[in-house]
Amino acid sequence: MTPMTLLAENSVEHLGQQGEGTAKNQGNTPLQGCITAVDAFIPDWLRCCWDKSKTGESLDNEDVVCRALNFAYRLHDGQCRASGEPYILHPIAVAAILKDLGGSNAMIAAGFLHDVVEDTEVSCDQIEEMFGKEVRQLVEGVTKLSKLSFESKTESQAENFRRMFLAMAQDIRVIIVKLADRLHNMRTLQHLRPEKQLLISRETREIFAPLANRLGLGQIKWELEDIAFKYIEPEPYRMMESLVAETLESRQEQLVEVTKILSDRLASMDIKDVDISGRPKHLYGIYRKMERQKKQYNEIYDIQAVRVIVNTKEECYRVLAVVHDHFCPIPGRFKDYIGLPKPNRYQSLHTAVIGPKGQPVEVQIRTWEMHHIADYGIAAHWKYKESNSTSKPLKGDEQKFTWLRQLVEWQRELNDPQEYLDSVKEDLFDSEVYVFSPKGDVYCLPRGATPVDFAYRVHTEVGNHCSGALVNNVMVPLHRPLKHGDIVTILTQNNAHPSIDWINFVATNSAKSRIRQWFKRSRRDENLTLGRSALEKELGKNGLEALLKSDQMQKLAERCNYHNVEDLLAGIGYGETSVNAVVNKLREHQHGEKEIPHIHKFESRHEHHHHNSKSPILGLEGMVYSIAGCCTPLPGEPITGIVALGSNRGITIHRNDCSNLASIPSERLLHVAWNQQKEIDHPLTYPIDIRVETIDRVGVLRDILTRLSDNKINVRRANVQTKTGKAAIIDLSIDISDRHQFDRVCNQINKMCDTLSVCRLISE
Repeated sequence: MTPMTLLAENSVEHLGQQGEGTAKNQGNTPLQGCITAVDAFIPDWLRCCWDKSKTGESLDNEDVVCRALNFAYRLHDGQCRASGEPYILHPIAVAAILKDLGGSNAMIAAGFLHDVVEDTEVSCDQIEEMFGKEVRQLVEGVTKLSKLSFESKTESQAENFRRMFLAMAQDIRVIIVKLADRLHNMRTLQHLRPEKQLLISRETREIFAPLANRLGLGQIKWELEDIAFKYIEPEPYRMMESLVAETLESRQEQLVEVTKILSDRLASMDIKDVDISGRPKHLYGIYRKMERQKKQYNEIYDIQAVRVIVNTKEECYRVLAVVHDHFCPIPGRFKDYIGLPKPNRYQSLHTAVIGPKGQPVEVQIRTWEMHHIADYGIAAHWKYKESNSTSKPLKGDEQKFTWLRQLVEWQRELNDPQEYLDSVKEDLFDSEVYVFSPKGDVYCLPRGATPVDFAYRVHTEVGNHCSGALVNNVMVPLHRPLKHGDIVTILTQNNAHPSIDWINFVATNSAKSRIRQWFKRSRRDENLTLGRSALEKELGKNGLEALLKSDQMQKLAERCNYHNVEDLLAGIGYGETSVNAVVNKLREHQHGEKEIPHIHKFESRHEHHHHNSKSPILGLEGMVYSIAGCCTPLPGEPITGIVALGSNRGITIHRNDCSNLASIPSERLLHVAWNQQKEIDHPLTYPIDIRVETIDRVGVLRDILTRLSDNKINVRRANVQTKTGKAAIIDLSIDISDRHQFDRVCNQINKMCDTLSVCRLISE
């Protein structure tokens, strides 16, 4: 028995369950339970490998595809999908999709093995030992993607996106294997619960279909969208099915007539190897166009389409002339995607004409290579150009997907999860405006993009120093939307800098984020001063300079996730981290204590606390007390009690750093502390006032309130002050349970790229 066979048989006993769609079939014995059921589904190209796998014979000398099938079959035997079918049918189907895409043997092997690491005790190291490093990397990448959950909250969803795009950037084939996996799961979605069908369909339509589109995998994109459409919007889906079926006969008659006319004319022009066929429009594409353009079914031009495929680019334009000569073109419906390819490398000539029966017909004209790229995108390199399917796509092919590189670069700059998600979704969908640099470079931007968007797309520093723009050699306002074919020249000056007003008209999230980041960085000197002042107030002036220059302070900065002490001071200055947290870490290092208040610990008759008390404050059992409004202390902050003058006022609780303590005689001070136990008489919240300084834009207050709501924080009052051309000041009164909650929500607000600073308001 070979090591591979032994490992497979041992691992069968430890099979986990693959998501919602898998169940363990305890009645089957290894290698015998599903042979008959699987036989009928084996494609011809896999028949030889399958027959050998059934017998259990050694496949040590066979190629990687056969060995992978054998290994997956042994591991998944006895495991069933939600449909009751043997689970091995799923890896076989995924491998078949990859085979159709022209995937290499390593990709097809990864299709067979994509679930074994997650479902069994087989490790990635063992996969590499048996199938090689390349297969291991693909399986490992898909395994990581399989653990992503996109229906989660904003921060988790953003993190999942980051991980996915990093995996794609390392090897674009990982996401293609994942898309093949998702496609087969969608084809068998009917066997899951309705709520699961809806959840998976939404995730597919919002994330995986746009990804397939951006990778140029047109066939996969269309099928994913149509299946998701069926489960998300069943009534509109049935309506579209009915409308398409009703007009099917008349459309087919017109397509036959158009095809014959073009075939006869092109044959007389000696254009050879021409393929002319009808192209069905997928249902979701028709429905989405009807919704977007507010049109009826019979007003959509490309419900019926003719596709003409020829050998050369020159022949494409000759065919276009024939089409426009024989049929009346519809104005404004011609698009030249050969001269200006889409970002996913799609190339074709599109035109719409009035057909013989008076109905509009779309005609698409392309070469065979363009056709393969339209269907297989980046995979066309393997399927079309390489007969032996090379192991990896050419570096040049991967580099054409600049949007992917940009997303990976931006993730290092965007801390706010919502903004990162906006950037991702913006770049997953088609850009609609193609403009040129003075050197002739083509840039794809979303409709409504301005010269400022163009400047930041060229380079961050070009945007930051933009002082004006020429469009087609004419000076234009920076807020003017760009149009197809515009030649854009950006004027720069060393002393120029972004304006807050730019936020209100730029169309790309990448430009918005860079403008916001510039304003944060431009206030660095002010933030350094504020941070230094805060530390000085807490620690005193004596020895502060020496401390800031010490190795101890550098290590503290690194512990707080800053590169150096200046970055730490700036972080304190604009509220990214609290001065109390920094001081406590410093004292912990110096004295080995987590928290040492800097004021004297006064002796009192209440010094011995009852630690089993259910009162929020230890040392005040049975006494009347109130929270001081001047410093509004929170649980987790060092506090001191002041015996108020007059017996009816009880004890007032202040923060240890409250300036009002300096004038209080020591005999009126009590040493108290917050009760750290979770079970107290009634959990309390405490009113805190904060001030947020932010770039003024529509919706910024809503975004801040959303973060507060996500943390279950009540807002008592909100006041907004705005002035044209200046930052907005937002004062909020909120209810906070403890210092940890306060720091967390302040950090979340401060990570918004619009936010310039967050601070706590203290009454003097």
